[in-house]
Amino acid sequence: MKLKAILFVMSLLIITPMANAQDLHMPNGVKMISNKSFDDSEGARQEILDIYKDLRLTDVLDGMDLIGLQDIGLMRNDIRPLWRDVENFSHRVIGFAVTVRYVPTDLRVGQNSFESTDEAKKWKSEQYGRAKDTGWVNAGKPGDVVVMDVNGIEECGNIGSNNSLGWAKAGFVGVVTNGGARDTDEIIKTKGIPVYCKNAYSTRGIRPGRLIIESYNYPMNCGGVLVFPGDLIVADGDGVIVVPREHAKEVGELARGVMTGDQKSRAKKYKDLGLPVDETVKPYIENQ
Repeated sequence: MKLKAILFVMSLLIITPMANAQDLHMPNGVKMISNKSFDDSEGARQEILDIYKDLRLTDVLDGMDLIGLQDIGLMRNDIRPLWRDVENFSHRVIGFAVTVRYVPTDLRVGQNSFESTDEAKKWKSEQYGRAKDTGWVNAGKPGDVVVMDVNGIEECGNIGSNNSLGWAKAGFVGVVTNGGARDTDEIIKTKGIPVYCKNAYSTRGIRPGRLIIESYNYPMNCGGVLVFPGDLIVADGDGVIVVPREHAKEVGELARGVMTGDQKSRAKKYKDLGLPVDETVKPYIENQ
């Protein structure tokens, strides 16, 4: 009888889950703000880019005001160009947003965390995989601008001299972030891609152990502005403004009128003051 009792108990242990075993549960997340639909054909994109050619942030801001979007798309004044080119204005940016959201990492390392540098390099490589650019780079098109939200991660230079050149090679025309950049001497020297960042400061550490990528091409915050994928980004020495894609043509046409009026007034003052004609007034003079 004892043997039968033992066998019966053992059978229960085999077919019955342990009392302290727990079922794993993954909450269902919900995105409360959906992406917007828009015409992203090459023709539609080029039409908008042609309207905005040479427009300044202030012209666009005035156009936004005229349709009741006062300060809606204007990023905080601490999002500044890392470098400026006042001769050719090559630091200016006009392009469509690819949005990327980073969050603080859940894995950090400390002193004596690894038994060898090879082990440390292996961990570093694994963690780079959690913050890689491949997805959002492949999602972009030539003429796009990457807009990054780093969620207050102050010491991580996920924009560097090497990868930023890679983004330029892929066709991106600018980078906007509420964080910073590293290798800033090289970025400024090569001027391979315009970078707009918080107070133009340097964030020096690498990504592993600091941040991971949470999502891309979803609505996100940068510089106090809600940015949707596909919104138009305009940036120059005065900062960054985001034009909702659905209003881009109307705002651009109004901004064009503002800039033409300004060029007309300044062209006369150039003449009165004996100043040489430059690119900021030449379009108006040539059209007379």
